[in-house]
Amino acid sequence: MAVYDQGYRPYSGPLTPEWTRFLVLPRYAARSVLRSRLFAGFLAALGMFTLFCCLAIYGAHNLPQIPGLELPIDLGAALDENFGALYLRVFLFLESILGGFMIAIVVGPGLLSADLANGALPLYLSRPISRAEYVLGKAAVLAGLLSLVTFLPGLLLFGLEAYYAGWDWMARHGRLALGITAGSLVWIAVLTLFSLAVSALVRWRSLGRAALFGLFVLPGGFGAAIDGLFGTSWGGLLSPTKVITRVWVHLFDPALEPNRLSVPAAWASLAAMLALALLVLRRKLRAYEVVR
Repeated sequence: MAVYDQGYRPYSGPLTPEWTRFLVLPRYAARSVLRSRLFAGFLAALGMFTLFCCLAIYGAHNLPQIPGLELPIDLGAALDENFGALYLRVFLFLESILGGFMIAIVVGPGLLSADLANGALPLYLSRPISRAEYVLGKAAVLAGLLSLVTFLPGLLLFGLEAYYAGWDWMARHGRLALGITAGSLVWIAVLTLFSLAVSALVRWRSLGRAALFGLFVLPGGFGAAIDGLFGTSWGGLLSPTKVITRVWVHLFDPALEPNRLSVPAAWASLAAMLALALLVLRRKLRAYEVVR
């Protein structure tokens, strides 16, 4: 058939609802991320650690029920009393903070840099998708992975402990569920927006990973130097790790003070950091770029 005989016929099939169109981005991005066997193995290892914690809770409450087994202490009662402290010291640090940070380092810097380096952004934005939906779609990839190692397993452990310890325990420790959920969401927002901002600024993935690592480490040293020189604690507001630690621990227990930062100042610093990350994304993500 000659070319001039072929007419244009618009697509007449069912259309995807507008509010779900951004989900196309995380679907393909997640497929690309999980293609790495090493990364998939790392996620599986984190899942095994959650399973180990579940078995530890199950064993603490059921081992004393075995006839003839005499234990020196009541493991179930000891776990009921120290669940919050153990969660803060073990699971929260190893899986939510360390594991989540490693996921952000591996996945985050490559989410936007490839599109920007290859000039693919106009192709995305020429379709019925806005800049906000583009960012939301890319953020959903990292946020979804981080959810698997933060509040989802945390609430699973809390629910399992509440099942064995009873309603009274859950009523007395309800703030732990708030801390697990709200603190994890704040941590996910910080890691996701920081990763996307770095990915938009640095188009080389390896350099972006180094930049993201430095973003969480270097301001802490600079802030410590300010505190040492001027005898104050305001330098800690420059450190994302100190700020997020103050906010997260306060959500668990207002009486705990991991550092000398005030809670309102920590929240204000955190809001300023997130706003700066959004400003970077707004400036760097454009369908066209003027070269002077």
